[in-house]
Amino acid sequence: MPRVRKAVPEEINLTSPQYYFNRELSWLEFNNRVLHEAFDPRTLLLERLKFMAIFSSNLDEFFMVRVAALKQQVEAEVHQLSPDGRSPEAQIEAIAHRLRPMAQQQDRHFEEAIRPQLAAKGIYLLNYIDLNQEQRLYLQSYFEEQIFPVLTPLAVDPGHPFPHISNLSLNLAVVVKDVETKEEHFARVKVPDVLPRFIVLPPDLQVEVKGDRPFGQAFP
Repeated sequence: MPRVRKAVPEEINLTSPQYYFNRELSWLEFNNRVLHEAFDPRTLLLERLKFMAIFSSNLDEFFMVRVAALKQQVEAEVHQLSPDGRSPEAQIEAIAHRLRPMAQQQDRHFEEAIRPQLAAKGIYLLNYIDLNQEQRLYLQSYFEEQIFPVLTPLAVDPGHPFPHISNLSLNLAVVVKDVETKEEHFARVKVPDVLPRFIVLPPDLQVEVKGDRPFGQAFP
């Protein structure tokens, strides 16, 4: 009776890129699951808004730590491949390719779903163009008294190199004009952390609601 030769298992090369997920792209998929919690209609409205904020906050840290490390590798001309076989440049390109549609989906869902539902509950997020004259005058006064005194434009020119920008800070790129010489300069204005990101209108100036739309607002 002939002997049956046992099949020798093929040796697996554990260094092959096909057996690995990219760490950065895998993290993006995790954060995408966070974003999809905001799309779930079973989740309470303000919780859905909170999940959107968590998604964005996670991305802040992702870019400050992981993307920054990849950019440092590119600048240092490091050509070592990741376990899945990608160079630092290829990883940055893949991150951008995957993240753009996610960010667009977040923006679209906020404008088309979350924002109208907030308005239906009496919560209105107004842009300057949506305000009536009285509301604009109030905010003009608020700016002159509370905001303008704490702003310090920093000029950027050959004698003043571009300043260091702190992580998670709000900065504006502006053009300032000398009132006497009319000469224009590019400047950076850092908005201090002590200033609120949202300004609540006083009760007598808050939005009047007619039906499901705020009075005087171009609402989708």
